[in-house]
Amino acid sequence: MARQLIKALQFAGHEVELVSSLKCRLRTAGTLERVGADARREVDEIAARWQQDGTPDLMMTYHVYYKSPDFVGSQLASRFDLPFVTVEASYAGKRDRDEWAAAQAVSSAAIRQADLNICFTDRDAEGVGLLVEPAKLAILPPFTDFSELVFEPRPKPTGGPVELLAIAMMLKGNKLESFRLLAEAVQRLKSQNWQLTIVGDGPVRDEVEAMFNGHDQVRFAGQMDTAGLAGYLANSDMLVWPGYREAFGLAYLEAQGAGLPVIAMRSGGVEAVVKDGETGVLVDEGDASQFATAIDGLVENADMREGMGKRARAFALEERGLAPASARLDELLRKVVNP
Repeated sequence: MARQLIKALQFAGHEVELVSSLKCRLRTAGTLERVGADARREVDEIAARWQQDGTPDLMMTYHVYYKSPDFVGSQLASRFDLPFVTVEASYAGKRDRDEWAAAQAVSSAAIRQADLNICFTDRDAEGVGLLVEPAKLAILPPFTDFSELVFEPRPKPTGGPVELLAIAMMLKGNKLESFRLLAEAVQRLKSQNWQLTIVGDGPVRDEVEAMFNGHDQVRFAGQMDTAGLAGYLANSDMLVWPGYREAFGLAYLEAQGAGLPVIAMRSGGVEAVVKDGETGVLVDEGDASQFATAIDGLVENADMREGMGKRARAFALEERGLAPASARLDELLRKVVNP
């Protein structure tokens, strides 16, 4: 998503410089002090360059939260009296009371300092809104650059199976739980005329594949580059991915851009990228039975699939492409630079 933001800024005519490559993500709460010391050295080095070469008009930091507190952007903004913006910051009050409290304090301080916090979802905005007044909050709906994806569908035999597609990294935690829910839903399907392709790879692939043992209609394609992914999107009929506790999921937008309806769960920030009943179907979080029923419904109803797919493509390309996002981002930042 950070790369998409850079593209949106450049599309609007702005010059963008990635001033720090410091990895601020904390693996444990105890690494806070070490990362903070590294960040202070980084800030001093950047400040020395700026004093020689000139300063930017605005400082932006992406994805500020308790495991990735902002040490660099906020300090540089303060030192050079720059407008400061965060994008996709989040706040969870429970972290103020556990082992992450010190890290969250750093994160929260940056959020409060920011002239504007741009959130992708209402869910994140609600959390950040506990720290700042409404004037320091704005929504930029999730978006992506569809020009990277060239959809070239192959001729499909009449009467062939409905092609289901899932795209995800195979990681522990919420991703693994989504795979578990998908596997349970597959076991509950009443329809027979389908085939599921899973695109993705990761450290728990063996565990994921074991969940689907015995299902001959499920195949694993592994990790794909952009062209390979576009090929699968172009030749599938719908995306089926629970999205358990997803931040929002760019794969949902990419699929809709290819004209695929989406079946997902009303979880995390998924509602920010899928219009329930229009571009896809959202079911209750964690309910594999509802998920299976939704898949059956679209597998058996080609007209509904086609209608949702057309609306999904229009929604994605017209509302969530690079151009509208760039215009919205440009509008927000100009108000900060020239209040």
